[in-house]
Amino acid sequence: MTKPLESLTVPESPVFIAQSGVLSGQRWSIDREMTIGRDPVCSLVIPDRQVSRIHARLSLTPEGIQLEDLGSKNGTFSNGEQIIDPVILNDGDEIQVAMVQTFVYLSSDATMPLESNMKPAKGQGRRLRIDLRSRRVWIRGTEVIPPLSVPQFKVMQILNENPGEVISRQDMISQVWGDEVSQGVSDQALDALIRRLRDRITAIDPNHDYLVTVRGFGFRINNPEE
Repeated sequence: MTKPLESLTVPESPVFIAQSGVLSGQRWSIDREMTIGRDPVCSLVIPDRQVSRIHARLSLTPEGIQLEDLGSKNGTFSNGEQIIDPVILNDGDEIQVAMVQTFVYLSSDATMPLESNMKPAKGQGRRLRIDLRSRRVWIRGTEVIPPLSVPQFKVMQILNENPGEVISRQDMISQVWGDEVSQGVSDQALDALIRRLRDRITAIDPNHDYLVTVRGFGFRINNPEE
């Protein structure tokens, strides 16, 4: 069985991070072909009856990491779309296995897995700290587990890179969802994203408002020194 990422010694490899489900918070390095399923013989075991015994496969190809559904009963999904043919994963893709276990895929050129006892380099001395390479977030020394979703992390990254500035609602939507998709994103969707993110942060530090809503305009970060 594949060991969680902290035990591996190949930091250059792409990684799978479990964001919800029974494996929430665990990380794996993709340094060889991996099978995903309920059966203990799989490289990545999901102990849920909705997951097929051998559900999906991750393969190393010249084009990148390929995800393939192996005829599963309840399907494999990439960013909400069911996979019919094998697909090459892109950095930040969200993968759902039978819709009961969600992973985020981080490619090797966008992340550098950190050992569990390492501290983030960015934002030292601040209450909220971010490591962009591993996409990990700490609040007052406590890591946010399970990791933030890709859109949640993008919000934190945008605000953290613009301390003291107010980011307009439209700029936030464009940067989080991308220009092509952002035209169909409503203010309600952005508010829901901010609310979920704020809930994640408040669960660790309920006594400080890190995400400040500037009524009628946008958002800014309030990240004081520790």
